[in-house]
Amino acid sequence: MSELKTYAPIEWCPGCGNFGILSEIETILMEMKEAGEPMENIIILSGVGNHAKIVDYINVNSFYTIHGRAVPAAEAIKLAKPGTKVICFVGDGDGFAEGLSHLIFAAKRNVDITVLVHDNRAYALATGQFTPTSQSSYIASTMPEGAKEVSFNPLELMMVSGATFIARGYPLRKEHFKKILREAINHKGFSVVDILQVCITFNNLYKDYNEKVEELILKDTTNRKEALKAIRSWDYSGTKAPIPVGVFYQEARKGFEDYYSTFNENQEDREKILNQILDTLI
Repeated sequence: MSELKTYAPIEWCPGCGNFGILSEIETILMEMKEAGEPMENIIILSGVGNHAKIVDYINVNSFYTIHGRAVPAAEAIKLAKPGTKVICFVGDGDGFAEGLSHLIFAAKRNVDITVLVHDNRAYALATGQFTPTSQSSYIASTMPEGAKEVSFNPLELMMVSGATFIARGYPLRKEHFKKILREAINHKGFSVVDILQVCITFNNLYKDYNEKVEELILKDTTNRKEALKAIRSWDYSGTKAPIPVGVFYQEARKGFEDYYSTFNENQEDREKILNQILDTLI
């Protein structure tokens, strides 16, 4: 594992849920390398937030983006180099607030990237303001009397937006979580995993999750009706239990980059195809 580590000191708080994500990603990448995947084909990206530091700690090609813009950068990389494996780390504020429109359209296009959401339900780097997935009882500097809004269910939106792999994971369910990540990364198409990543400093939900999280087993993950039922069974407000974790939905569908496969084959058509891509992304 040491060859994937960098010299950067890890600056997360002791007990931070990010450690579990880092550990399992390192394990999966090493498995991929041992299976013959060149590490230069792996590209990781992040947005802005405590989650973003993860790219400093993994010794593969990486790219920092501005707040909410990791997903379109990941799309561009995949289109430019279709043979790469692109893993995009975002936070719940970073991905579900500032970057939400990009997330929706990446799902709609079914771009072959993996989006891993470090969902601690707080703007932790900004000392704890509430986010779209913060529970109703969450007290923050911007919500001193608690959130007065209905919590946002991001996986429901991903479902109706066209994502072809949708899951939720909890790092403390170590083997189960690793299996979810492995399936998401290996999936051909747009995959998103909402990770219950606890911020021990500003929104410590370990006790709640340990009591309520249950591993979900759906017999048919291609059934949209059953997937939506499972996704909607927990509302993020903190009023319902159990909290299902697992793979909710997956399907095989042609990816956005497949429509532009000639881009890297016919040099004379590149300018025309590039303009088509740019018109689509704008």
